Amino acid sequence: MESTAALAQNEYWSQAIEEIGLLEDSPAPAPDLAIFFASPEHAHMDDLVDSVWKRTAASVLIGCTGQGIVGSGQEVEGQSALSLLNLMLPGAQLTPRHVEFDEIQQLGTAESWRQWAGLRPDQVNAWIALVDPFTFDAELLIEGLMAAYPGAPIVGGLASGVMNTRGTKLFLDGHVYTSGAIVMALGGAYTVHTVVAQGAVPIGEPWTITGVEQNVLRTIGNRPALQVLEETINSLPEQARRRVVPHLRVGLAMNEYKDTLEQGDFLIRNLIGADRESGAVAIGALPQVGQTIQFQVLDAAAADEDLKKSLELARERVGDNEVAGAMLCTCNGRGVGLFGVPNHDAGAVADILGDLPLAGFFCNGEIGPVGEKTYLHGFTASLALFVPVQP
Repeated sequence: MESTAALAQNEYWSQAIEEIGLLEDSPAPAPDLAIFFASPEHAHMDDLVDSVWKRTAASVLIGCTGQGIVGSGQEVEGQSALSLLNLMLPGAQLTPRHVEFDEIQQLGTAESWRQWAGLRPDQVNAWIALVDPFTFDAELLIEGLMAAYPGAPIVGGLASGVMNTRGTKLFLDGHVYTSGAIVMALGGAYTVHTVVAQGAVPIGEPWTITGVEQNVLRTIGNRPALQVLEETINSLPEQARRRVVPHLRVGLAMNEYKDTLEQGDFLIRNLIGADRESGAVAIGALPQVGQTIQFQVLDAAAADEDLKKSLELARERVGDNEVAGAMLCTCNGRGVGLFGVPNHDAGAVADILGDLPLAGFFCNGEIGPVGEKTYLHGFTASLALFVPVQP
């Protein structure tokens, strides 16, 4: 049996689940893995998730809420929707769990992480992680899993909820959780190929951080951080300055030893604020003295080019290998707000990789590997392609 995917736009979930093919009197073939995303506005989320799990009869169901919901070639923003991916993964080994932060907070060594997971490295081909950003440290999870399971990609995202409200919901089988993370090891006959595409381009030049207190940049290149930022902006043509200022971000270099830093070489983070008296700049990260930083700007054309180029490379890498389905985690700073048109990221996947069964959501942060390391990103699209392990 082949994998399937469906998306429904309906504020009444009892009708929406029938629109995605989950009829009580005609159950579909039971998938090995169901990946399910729902708008946070849906009432009675416990009943919704329980109904979806029972009607799919999936061996495992994972998912979360998202401010936008993604299906095959389609993205729904500003309206209630559900998206379901039923994956047929014969021979796959799925090991899911819900975890609270205090379970991993004290884990130190790679061996302690393996004992916690209960899995040997040869039993894990990849990890899927869906995280509540308000109660869980996703970066600690990423660092621990990378150390314990080197070479296994980690892909997923930070759940999102009702705008301007703290809190999201995570799904595992028929249960709904309001904290922690859903973590699933994928082993056996299947793994994932990943695509991570960014939406920001560097401006100005790279600098070294010389003074920092937690998330506050005091000095860059031994000068007040705000002074460096203002000089970077003022070096641009006047028309470009007006366009750039609303979309300013910072980039922290992922590889300090690379000779030339380009788009895609940075972790993109928000600029939170600045203090003119002290010259300090606050950012949405905890940088270190000695790190390389470069200011960035969100750019629709560059984001479009990066995604399409990354998808073309993925198509070459996958080759004739079957793709059972895909999960797309895209930033809630992308979508219509960045590109000016709907369905950009999901549409690009469909155009380049074909009509894959796909489900996804708009994230508060995206998880995916760049090179051999996995990072928590911002303003990216992170795509997981479920493919058989090649002999």
